[in-house]
Order: sequence, then structure tokens, then C-alpha cells
Amino acid sequence: MSDLLKNTNNDYGDDAIVTLSPREHIRLRPGMYIGKLGDGSQADDGIYVLIKEVVDNSVDEFIMGAGRQIDITIENSVVSVRDYGRGIPLKSLSAAVSEMNTGGKYGGTAFKKTVGLNGVGVKAVNMLSSEFTARSVRDGEARTVTFAKGLEQSDRWESGVEEKNGTFISFRVDEEVFGAYTYNMEYVEQMVKNYTYLNLGLTFRLNGRNYVSKNGLLDLLNENLAEEPLYPPIHLSGDDIEVAIAHGTGYGESYFSFVNGQYTSQGGTHQAAFREAIAKTIKEFYHKDYDPSDIRTSIIAAISVKVTDPVFESQTKIKLGSKEIEPGVSMRNFVVEFLGKHLDDYLHKHAETAQILQRKIVENEKERKAISGIQKKARETAKKVSLNNKKLRDCKIHRVDKHELAECSMIFITEGNSASGSITKSRDPRTQAVFSLRGKPLNCFGLTKKVVYENEEFNLLQAALNIEEDMDNLRYEKVIIATDADVDGMHIRLLLTTFFLQFFPDIIRSGHLYILQTPLFRVRNKRETHYCYSEEERQRAVARCGANAEITRFKGLGEISPDEFREFIGEHMRLDKVRITKDDPIHDLLEFYMGKNTYERQGFIIDNLRIEEDIVQEDFN
Repeated sequence: MSDLLKNTNNDYGDDAIVTLSPREHIRLRPGMYIGKLGDGSQADDGIYVLIKEVVDNSVDEFIMGAGRQIDITIENSVVSVRDYGRGIPLKSLSAAVSEMNTGGKYGGTAFKKTVGLNGVGVKAVNMLSSEFTARSVRDGEARTVTFAKGLEQSDRWESGVEEKNGTFISFRVDEEVFGAYTYNMEYVEQMVKNYTYLNLGLTFRLNGRNYVSKNGLLDLLNENLAEEPLYPPIHLSGDDIEVAIAHGTGYGESYFSFVNGQYTSQGGTHQAAFREAIAKTIKEFYHKDYDPSDIRTSIIAAISVKVTDPVFESQTKIKLGSKEIEPGVSMRNFVVEFLGKHLDDYLHKHAETAQILQRKIVENEKERKAISGIQKKARETAKKVSLNNKKLRDCKIHRVDKHELAECSMIFITEGNSASGSITKSRDPRTQAVFSLRGKPLNCFGLTKKVVYENEEFNLLQAALNIEEDMDNLRYEKVIIATDADVDGMHIRLLLTTFFLQFFPDIIRSGHLYILQTPLFRVRNKRETHYCYSEEERQRAVARCGANAEITRFKGLGEISPDEFREFIGEHMRLDKVRITKDDPIHDLLEFYMGKNTYERQGFIIDNLRIEEDIVQEDFN
């Protein structure tokens, strides 16, 4: 052993110390600059962060009063962004897009209360792109520079051009770094909409289609309301702040927060101050010491603030850390004072809204008190079981931990011993947990939250996720429903989705709920093996493997060996995010598919079975 240690120590010499250039560091460790890589299947994948980094600069131009339109084109994996601002100063163009810590946002008056502050974003785009072009036009003069993987390829100057002033950036993400990827235009469209809500008067043209907002956060709220609100949304704005507030009929809290036009999906100090201010203002308005949870349950709201030199918790800028909105002005006091005046004034002027809101608070209070005794008993049960919880195979690192892998934490919710056993043996115990259900969960549609505490399965699942008190305490970044690819598995998937939609919709709204896709077939010969997730993939695999291909149909998760399963929950894991949008009539969907409307549902099933039979018959013919 001593010899081994001696040899190991000898390996650690001066030759082991490596100094990377900024370009090399970004390409080797892209996650430090853009978060995860991804293949474009998730809204927070790196390819969308790169688009945002370029667009942020164009939006900053608009904020500073230069340019009222931004054109974005995505075609054949090439992204182009053209603004009509001042244009990057020509002599500095190459350095501005290729040299780290170079930019015009380090103080001074060129940019104020903007998002791009670190001189990193567009350089990361350049160095992570197989091809990158930057062109600036200023008063008839133009300069165009091209790069490949961050290395300059050409530099061209022009005079007498007739183009409007502004900056043009074009790039193709490097597959050597990202692997295969595809842009989901729904994610790009939502990004563009968020920009328009925060920048009234700015028009985006995405692939030829115009996007513009006339009412700011009110448009955002109306776009994202999945049901008719209890009262007309409240819309308030002032210097450096804008808010929109409404209540629905469900559970949970939903917030959209922004800083200098940047969507902070993980909130931060401004969102925390907003939540506190809403509760404080409403308690003082009604002169009642309501519990904050009763005030905020079923709220959907948005807040936008403009901050001088904002401090974010990472380069991806999804959580604000600033405690001041500007030097000497507390973020908390600023938000509390704004709502304390303007929300109070609004409720005094709109008596009907005030009455509806109070009725909702009282209803929430009654329900909370009605289940308080059950909660206490359920907590005791969950605590006892957690000491020897055979349902939960926990991981070591959780979402709330201060650890570099915390964002990778996930829990698989599955059914049956065989399926749980396969995942447990295959998982990475550092970041992957497993929760095992016993049989099919209860259909909770139409029930109150009381059932969460009365039903052992739901109670223990809630305890495992740690979401009873506050969604911010969710222990896992991804909550993954993992069921068999058959009728029973689909039914369990629907029952679990109903549970989250009914009682914890914030998990879905915040993008934490996923469906695990597992292969239906394995196709192999002596030389190669292919796992297929659809009939089309199976046919392609059979064509590659030839006539002697061996085809296995996986009927359940338990039939897949742990060694094989490791492939499906590791680097090549396929996940579908469960999403809620305004166009999803949640209550109507749940009532139809999970309610007691037996005849209507029977008719739907019969009609669709006939269609399926026709398709099958056509295939045989």
C-alpha cells in the first residue's frame, strides 16, 4: 500500500499543473458558463442559454434607448440575431466578441440597469460555436469578423454601406461540445415572449413572425392563467418595478420574476421580498393576522425589477442575489413599501376584488385548520417510517445542498419491487433516489388536500419530496415518474400526474416534473445492440442489424437488467418534461379523463379505438 501511495504522489508533479486559456477553459468546462449542455429537449438546455446571451445584448441596446426591433432567425441549426441599436464600436468589435472580460458594461453611462455585466456571455457563444460571425454597422461604416471555435478566421471592413446601424450575430453551436441537438421552437418562442413582456415598445421578429406586448406583465399573467382567475388581475407599476397578481382555485404558489428583463426562473431576493410584501400588505389591509400561506395559496403573480449592477448567483443569471436595488436602497424595503402603498390603494378602490380575495383567504384558512390535526398525526407517521423507510432509497446530494452536483439530484417514482430493484441497482447513489409505490395510487381528482395526509402513499411521497411547508425545500431538482410501458404503467403515470396537478402544481410550473422514457425494444446481432423507443426506431434498427437480428420486447421495467438500465438513467436518459400552459384547461382535462363521466369517456375510447383499427387494417392491406 505504501508503494502505491508513493507512486501516486510521484504522479503529482509540476507536469500535472495545467494553465488553460479562457477559450480552452470554456470548451472544457462549458457548464460553468451556460449551465448544463443538453440536446434541446429542455428549456434550460445550453443551446437556449447561448441564444439568450446574444439577445440580452440587443435588449440592453433597447433599454438604453437605441433600436426598437430585434430580428431572430433559426434555420438549419444556425441562429442569427440582428438588432438596430448603436452597433458595437468598430475598432473594438473583434475583442468584444472574443476576449474575456472585455465590454462596455463595467460602469460609466453607456449601459445602466442591464443584464450583461460580466463580459462573458457572447464570448462563450463564440468559443462554443463551430462557426460564429459578428457584424457591426455604424453610420455607413461596417466591420465583419468570423470565428471557428473561438479562433478568428477573417476580418473585413467596409465603407459606404446603406444598412441601418446595429449589430448582427450569427452562430452554429459546436456538436463536438454539445453532441446532436435540435431547437424546440416553443422554448425559443416563450423566451421571446418573456422579453416582450418586460420591454414595452420592443418588437421581436422570430422567423418572420412579430411578437410585441402592449400590457407588460398583465399580458404574461393572462398568457399563463390555466383557469379563469377569481378576480380581474391586479396590475401595478412604478419606477423600476412592475407587478401583476391574481388568485385561482387550486393549491400552491406560482411566480414569474424578472431582473432587468432577465427571467429569474429560480427567483431570488426580489421574489422573496415580493412574497413577504404581499402577505404583509394584505394582513394590514384587512386588519387580520392571517397566516401567509392562506394569503398566498393559489396565487399566480409576476414581478419585474430594475437593479443597478445586479448580482446573480451564477453566469446563467437565473437567481438574483442582490440585496439592494441600488446603492443604499434595500431590495426588501423597496418592494415592501411599493406594495404597501399601491396594492393597498388598489384594494381600497376595488371593493369587489377585496371581498373576493378575503373570501378566498378565509376558505384557505378553514381548510388548513380542518386538516391540522391530520397533519400532525401524518407527520409523526412519516417521521417514524422515515427512520426505516423501505419505500425511499435516498441519494447523498440534494437540491438544497451547497454542492456542485445539487442541480443533478433526482428521484424516480416507480411501482413494484422488480422495477424499483432494477433502478436502485443501476442508479448513481450520489444524485439519484428511488421511491417505490405499492400498487396503483389513489385517484385524487376532486378531493381536498386532506387526502394527502390520510393516504399513506401520498403522505410518505410528500415527506420524501419535502414539499409540505414550502416548494423551495424540494429535495430533488427532477421528480421523475418511471412506470412500465404498458396500460397499467400509463394509468399509474396519469394518477401520479393528477396528484401533482391537484395538490402541488408548482412542481410542474417550476419545471421539476418529468416522465422517464424507457425502451420498448432491444434489437441486436453479434456486432451491435440498439435500444428502440418507438416502432420507427425498431424498424431502423432491424434494417441496420439485418435478417438475423434478435428482437426483444420489454414489457416492464423489471425485465430490464440493471446493467442495461444504467444506460437509460445515465448520460443517455430520455426525459419528457410535464408542462402547463394557458392553453391547457387543467380542470376540464382532469374531469374528463379522471372524473366520473363514464359514458363520455367510454365514447371517446370507442371512437379512438375504431380509428386505431382502421390504421392497423390499412397497414395490413
